[in-house]
This record gives sequence, structure tokens and C-alpha cells, in this order.
Amino acid sequence: QCGDDLRQDMLTLQMIRIMNKIWVQEGLDMRMVIFRCFSTGRGRGMVEMIPNAETLRKIQVEHGVTGSFKDRPLADWLQKHNPEEDEYEKAVENFIYSCAGCCVATYVLGICDRHNDNIMLKTTGHMFHIDFGRFLGHAQMFGNIKRDRAPFVFTSDMAYVINGGDKPSSRFHDFVDLCCQAYNLIRKHTHLFLNLLGLMLSCGIPELSDLEDLKYVYDALRPQDSDADATTYFTRLIESSLGSVATKLNFFIHNLAQMKFTGSDARPALSFAPRTHTLKTSGRIRDVFLCRHERVFNPSKGTYVVKVQRDNPGEVTFVQRTFEEFQELHNKLRLLFPSSLLPSFPSRFVIGRSRGEAVAERRKEELNGYIWHLIHAAPEVAECDLIYTFFHPLPRDEKAAGTNLTPKPADATWARSLGKVGGEVKLSISYKNNKLFIMVMHIRGLPPLQDGNDPDPYVKTYLLPDPQKTTKRKTKVARKTCNPTYNEMLVYDGIPRGDLEQRELRLSVLSEEGFWENILLGEVGIRLRDLDLAQEKMGWFALGSRGHGTL
Repeated sequence: QCGDDLRQDMLTLQMIRIMNKIWVQEGLDMRMVIFRCFSTGRGRGMVEMIPNAETLRKIQVEHGVTGSFKDRPLADWLQKHNPEEDEYEKAVENFIYSCAGCCVATYVLGICDRHNDNIMLKTTGHMFHIDFGRFLGHAQMFGNIKRDRAPFVFTSDMAYVINGGDKPSSRFHDFVDLCCQAYNLIRKHTHLFLNLLGLMLSCGIPELSDLEDLKYVYDALRPQDSDADATTYFTRLIESSLGSVATKLNFFIHNLAQMKFTGSDARPALSFAPRTHTLKTSGRIRDVFLCRHERVFNPSKGTYVVKVQRDNPGEVTFVQRTFEEFQELHNKLRLLFPSSLLPSFPSRFVIGRSRGEAVAERRKEELNGYIWHLIHAAPEVAECDLIYTFFHPLPRDEKAAGTNLTPKPADATWARSLGKVGGEVKLSISYKNNKLFIMVMHIRGLPPLQDGNDPDPYVKTYLLPDPQKTTKRKTKVARKTCNPTYNEMLVYDGIPRGDLEQRELRLSVLSEEGFWENILLGEVGIRLRDLDLAQEKMGWFALGSRGHGTL
């Protein structure tokens, strides 16, 4: 190697080697690839070659994938080199561990100027970084803007390999847990890294020349933070590294699910209807009337009951549709017909959330006008397959047909039994100095919403009994996922141990629905007297409709 000052690379690799030793001593093998590197003079040296490895750029260019499918090359390349299922699973496992190790190491050491030419991947799934020309936060500038905007490189194509696809899965939880565990283990040795780097201050390495450079590592390791706070912090770093890439990915997935196109000539289909129905197969619709709005907590916020009359005398059916399903019908119709042929659709946005019943009543009138105009529109609209599919009974409508369909008084509010909901929440619960700490870590296996879309889940807790509702705590909202990660700490202060024995933690998982009332996805009640809180309790709790949690 000629022209590069390899002293900085030697130092960086030595630091990563020490990190790896700390992890291995603690029983955590991050599957790191650490190559040898020697500086033999100014601008001269030797670097070990790692066989069976390519740069990410070469892998991506080789596949020539563009547009929204650019997240697949790494997974496809690993699949090509590991055709057997067990080989591929092993490669993905290596990728998850080594990617987590690289994220922590590059963040702590402030390794900058990262791009797809200096990150490499072995055919066995091990990821590693090369070329450490910039570190301790000395990023290359583009004008007065740092080129490295993200805290470390973690991109959507890496997430694609970990998740086994383009939607978050519970394997992503494992990745986040590994990152946070590895980060906390290094934080315990902050003094070691500061001392070692301090010894090198006089060696003439340009980017390690004063105490400000050491301060970068001190700030990155956050020695004043508890492990729980550091876990929350690093989880947010992972999310910010995905950043806008994740947003673009979500929009692509969302659009694909909404359109359900199977090819360029395919017709739009309704996401909640399993098959298409036509005028010929269902019989001509003579009239439709929206009877009422019903509030339910699962699987959606509320449904509108529509009475459908067909030409056959006496053939009357009742179908239940949510406002979102009406909206989807309108959006799909707009793909097929010019706006001039369609009635205008009621606005989704309503000011304020407190008068839910009044809002639903107003929407009922507007939707009634909308569907009347649809049925009496030009024949190509009124008789199209989308409309006949929308008003055809679904299995859920046939199930509800046995229940009493007489209108309820406007002031009636009721909830259906949720039954077995599904999904689990991972919690860490501890008690110290009259404080109860609940770390909400991950949720896996939440059911999708009734319209087939993934929920926007968040967690809400109460300490019961709580007649004044003063113990409400909430996490942030995760977007469009059935397997969210939070790593957020909810704290209850000033609770004596004797009081704790009498309390129950009620945890609910809800999907945020903007101006509508939020959807309950599942909940769990945990009797605190059943837990020995002398030490931290961590585990997965099953989410159900009501009842007590089981670890």
C-alpha cells in the first residue's frame, strides 16, 4: 500500500480488536473480521487481504438494481453464495452480529467518510469496514456541511437482510438488542479507551492531537448515563441512521399494498376484499342506505352499517365498512375514472377529537350522500366491479348477520369482546428507591388492522387502582409495523414497597388513528406482587383481551 498514512488505520483496528476482546470475555461473539495492517514508513505499509469478500458498491453495481428495489442486492448476493437454506440462515446470523458490532465500533470511534466502497461483505455474511482515513468525528466537509450526516452506516438494504424482507420482523429486535448490549459493555470500559487514546496524543496523528479529540469518545460513550438510558439513546441512533430511507421504503410498501397491482395492465383491487364481485355474479343493486355508525374497539375504530337492496324482491343484505374502507374505494375509483364522473368524498379531517359521536353522525350523513350518488352515477361507474365488490358481504358481515341489526340509540356506547388478540410485549421491570422502572423494549406478532394495513402502535400503561387516571404513561408511536421496537423507560416515582404489592400494571397496545379514536390492539395486566422485584425481571408477556400476564 503506497500513499496512505496507515498509522491511523493501525490504531483504529487495534481499538476495534480491544472492543472485540471485551465482548468475547463477556460471552458475546460479534463475529468481527479484523484484518492486520502495518505502517512501514511515511505513506507506506501492508494491509492483509480478506478472501471471498466484495465491497458493497461492487455487489450493488453487479446486480444493477435501481428504484425502489435497491434494498435487495445484499440479500440476493448472500443467497447466491449460500443456496442451501441452513447456509443462508447462518450467513444472515453472521451479518446481524457483525453489522451490530460495526455500528457500535464506528460510532464510538467516530469513523467517518463511510460509503459503499469502504464497507465489505464476505460470502459467509460477515460485514466489515476498511480504510479508516478519518476518525474521531473528523468528517469530510461538503461546503460547510458534514458529508456523514448519520451517526453510523445502517441502511435499508442492511435492514432488508436482517428482517428477511422489507417489513420489520422480530429479528430486527435481536439486532437492536445486540447493538445496545455491545454498546453498554464498551461503556463500562470508558476509562480504558480514553487512557489508550490519551497515550497516542503525541504521536503526530493529525486527527488525534488534542483533548477535544478525546472528548469525542467521552461524549460518544456517555459514561454518566445508566444502561437503560444508553439503550434508549442507541435505539434512537439506529432509527435516525435509517432515517429518510426508512420513510421512502415505507411509502413504497404502503403504495404497493394500496394498489395491489400484479402487472401494468392489472385493475385496482380493494385490499380488504378477498375476491372480485360483479353485477353479473351478485345481481343489480337497486338502492343503498347507511343505517348507522357502530363503535367497536377491535378490529377497527368504528364501522358504518350499510343496507344493500338488490333487484331480486326481498334480497336485502347488511355490510359493515370503516371510513378508511370508503376512502380506499374512492381512491381506487379515481384511478379508473375522471373526477368529473365521481361524487366528492367527505373530508377525513375533523377539528378536535372530543365529540367522536357527533363527528361519526356528521360523517354518516355525508357518506350516505356519497354512496347514493355513486349508485346513481353514469353506468360505467355505478356498474363497475369495484363498487359491486365493495357492497358484497364479507365473511365478517355474514358473521354479524346473526346479531341484532335494529338501530341503537345515539347515546349507546359499547365494545365487543376482543377475544384472543395475539402478540407479545418484551418488558424489563425493576424497583429501586421507591421508583418503579418499566422498560418497554419490543413487541412482536401484532395483528394487522382490519383493512390489512400494519398498525401505528404505541404502548400506554396505568398503575391500578387509579380512579383519577394520574398514572398514565405512554411511549412514542412506531409507524406501520407489527413488530415495533421502543426501548423506552416509563417511570413511576414515590411508590413505597408496601403500596407496590397492592398494585397492578395495566399495559395496553393501541394504534394511533389521527383524529379518530385509537384502536386497542391488545392488553395485559401484571400483578406486581407476583414478581420478585428485588432484582430486574425481563421477559415476553402475552397480549390478550383481558386477564393477567404470563411471562
